[in-house]
Amino acid sequence: MGGHPLRCNWPIFAPVINGIILVSKPGIMKRFYTMLVLLIGVITIKSSAQATNDPDAKKILDGVSAKFKTYKTVKSTFTFKTESSAGKTLSSKNGTVLIKGSKYKVTIVGQEIFCDGVNVWNYDKSSNEVTITKFDNNSSGLTPQKMFTNFYDKDFLYKLNGEKKQGAKTIQEIELTPTDKTKSYHKVYLYIDKANKTIGTTKVIEKDQTKHSIIVNTFTPNGAIDDSQFVFDAKKYPGVEIVDNR
Repeated sequence: MGGHPLRCNWPIFAPVINGIILVSKPGIMKRFYTMLVLLIGVITIKSSAQATNDPDAKKILDGVSAKFKTYKTVKSTFTFKTESSAGKTLSSKNGTVLIKGSKYKVTIVGQEIFCDGVNVWNYDKSSNEVTITKFDNNSSGLTPQKMFTNFYDKDFLYKLNGEKKQGAKTIQEIELTPTDKTKSYHKVYLYIDKANKTIGTTKVIEKDQTKHSIIVNTFTPNGAIDDSQFVFDAKKYPGVEIVDNR
């Protein structure tokens, strides 16, 4: 991620893990958003999943999805970390995501993305610039909401690797392998709290063994979130340059 501003261009998101990402440098941030939605516990598997997929993994992921669908709103804080193949931390950033129906807001160091279900605003603090695009729910690009319903039924093989104790919790590890071997990553791992049916950590492993992780720090469903949170208010950003691509 290292200093590269996000750029909101939804139609290009699909290439990474069918990921929802906006970026000037597609690979890094596509992974970030894909992982983010996974981590906050929003996964659904369609009945069309391939026969080679693990039915035990499907049952777990169906449970995670069913629980998420009961939430009217979600607020989650997270840490996005990148490590080298040798395990050295290359970057670590904290962020927040808000979700309410088709609306969402993502905040991470130096960047804010707002969507009110009609427009998407991508604000870059370093340049004091906001780019506005039209929200297109029917495009080939993905949004957090699409990710929450069917992001990998056609793009991954998945299996349950087993369970392990982590303090008082039982954590289930699910391994996903992309069916498209041209992707720059070759594995995704989900770590799910068995009792709560929520995803606590997601790891994406690049082919060069670089690791991207998102760790959920807090997860609060069904809290009051005003709709104004999902709209960029230029008055709060004096001198902001507006690039309107609608």
